[in-house]
Amino acid sequence: MNDIKQAPIGVFDSGVGGLTVVREIMRNLPTEKIVYFGDTARVPYGSKSKETVLRYSRQIVRFLGTQEVKAIVVACNTASAMALEEIKEEIDIPIIGVVRPGAKVAAEMTENKRVGIIGTQATVGSQIYRKLIQEIDPEIEVIGKPCPLLVPLVEEGWLKDPITDMVLERYLKELLSEDVDTLILGCTHYPLLRSNVRKLVGERVHLVNPAYETAQSLGKLLRENGIANDGHEEEEFPYRFYVSDMAERFTDFASTILPFDVSSAKKVNIEEY
Repeated sequence: MNDIKQAPIGVFDSGVGGLTVVREIMRNLPTEKIVYFGDTARVPYGSKSKETVLRYSRQIVRFLGTQEVKAIVVACNTASAMALEEIKEEIDIPIIGVVRPGAKVAAEMTENKRVGIIGTQATVGSQIYRKLIQEIDPEIEVIGKPCPLLVPLVEEGWLKDPITDMVLERYLKELLSEDVDTLILGCTHYPLLRSNVRKLVGERVHLVNPAYETAQSLGKLLRENGIANDGHEEEEFPYRFYVSDMAERFTDFASTILPFDVSSAKKVNIEEY
């Protein structure tokens, strides 16, 4: 059983956003090894059909299988909404997404039973957050707002740019007029805009970061399955990064998000899987 405890966690996303989930796993589960795959050739997923997102996700899960991962985190809200349930039926290792942990915390946090969610067109359109939140409390009103421009702005590195704040303000205005007291950052890129969002919504709105909640859920899942790592084997670097394109751009961006410099990411032809 010891060997499986030493195996890595597989984490994947449509691009670099899932690194916010990786960062939380590193902070909260420091003994775990991680294999990350960013589908940088086919980003974004948020504007694609369910069939396409499911096909991409299956290919990535097959690739992660070759890396002998012991569990998988779908660190992408769109893929969690559109592919997770099917894939769960198809593989025999534990797999979790980022939607359920965020939905659970939002349902617990709201006081006036009005929850806002910002995300991609696909995530908001899937109504997945509404479904999961209303399973917990049917009285909670969930108001979604697609924000398609935010992912490109984050990937461009414009986190402290007035243009990003203007775009955010325009997206959030509608939600704030709906009197939400809890706001889910429903895309893995959005925690990088947390301080921008906080400035616009003020202190009275609870912000839910599904990346943090997912790391907590993952820890619980590993313990329940008896596969949590008791400690690193010392001889190897515990984190490996793979992408489907633009490896250099990925490592530059990753180095700004993660607590260390990412020196290399290996390019994989994901269509082969």
